[in-house]
Amino acid sequence: MGLGIVAHIAFWVVLLIGAREMGLRRTGFFMVLWIIGYVGCTWITSGPILFISYVAVLDIVLVLVVFRGDIRLQ
Repeated sequence: MGLGIVAHIAFWVVLLIGAREMGLRRTGFFMVLWIIGYVGCTWITSGPILFISYVAVLDIVLVLVVFRGDIRLQ
């Protein structure tokens, strides 16, 4: 799960950063999406591997929502 943990940590950190700005409804929405992916991965044979990719996509969408665009790295 080496790099997968990075996706999970990034998700929760960005969610905490954007929680106040996004409001309770959007924050709850992203948490529900994460829970659906977590529960859903148990029903698929290769679920844990797909869950890492699922969380990575959630990270991308969350960054775009919280920071209103992509983060520029300089």
